[in-house]
Amino acid sequence: MGATWTDLLDPDRADLERAAPCPLHPSAVEAMLARPAEPGREPRATLAAHTGYVFGILLLAVAVPDEDIVYYQEVDLALTRDALLTVRKTPKGGEPFDPAGVKKAVGDSREAAMVAYQLVDDVAESYLDLLDALNGEIDELEDHVEEWPGEKIRNRLSALRHDMLHIRRTLAPTRDAVRRVVDNRIDMEGGDEVFTPPIELHFADAYDKLLRASEALELCRDLVAGVRDYYQAMVAQEQNEVMKRLTAVASVLLLPTFIVGLYGQNFHDMPELDWSFGYWWSWAVIIVTTAVQIVYFRRKRWL
Repeated sequence: MGATWTDLLDPDRADLERAAPCPLHPSAVEAMLARPAEPGREPRATLAAHTGYVFGILLLAVAVPDEDIVYYQEVDLALTRDALLTVRKTPKGGEPFDPAGVKKAVGDSREAAMVAYQLVDDVAESYLDLLDALNGEIDELEDHVEEWPGEKIRNRLSALRHDMLHIRRTLAPTRDAVRRVVDNRIDMEGGDEVFTPPIELHFADAYDKLLRASEALELCRDLVAGVRDYYQAMVAQEQNEVMKRLTAVASVLLLPTFIVGLYGQNFHDMPELDWSFGYWWSWAVIIVTTAVQIVYFRRKRWL
């Protein structure tokens, strides 16, 4: 016969106390009754031993690519050898976690710890899906980095960096919590062992997925850094092109300015002053030197 699994959605204190598999520590009760946190202020994921039960906080990442947002579905749990209590919270602007997949995976006959594993496995899968979506965003940015305006590229780079920092703050504690189960470092006082060796092997599979997610996150960071460096190099190249054009324009104007300044000097012994073609001579020199410079700079692609 399977263990008891009680699932609550946004319960009040009375519902929680009735459904608790054993007396819960006040801190665990307050954590389960706390309202969903603001985005970016989610609680740290954990799996910790209390007297007679294991208390846990799990965060499932949900990406909405069309709206370019990420939010987290919080699931709290109290686990004993024969019973599991889960508390699902409705995030602001999102949907609560749907346990239908977990129920289908464990079937009618289940161990409480196996249900907890399925929840953790869903958490690990949610991070892998989130990193896949993040990779898609980075690919899109790479494809359009030469087309999009600079402000849009900078905003997208900033948003991706913010998302990765947020993912890291939630992924790392989740990975560490599952690692404690794999290493058999969750010792309860006054209760039967919850995580048997076969269950720990299952948690090891979930831990491997979380490690893959961590490696994918590091890869995403490298990819974003590569896009940022390419964009900065592109901006520097554009600035160099602008400087070349400004230099060419300044050089083209320099010789005519010199010639005008030369013949604008008030000296009586300048031979061109008494020459009947002196005016046209100065114009010819200006036009020829300007044309030569324009041809030269065009060949060098500075103009």
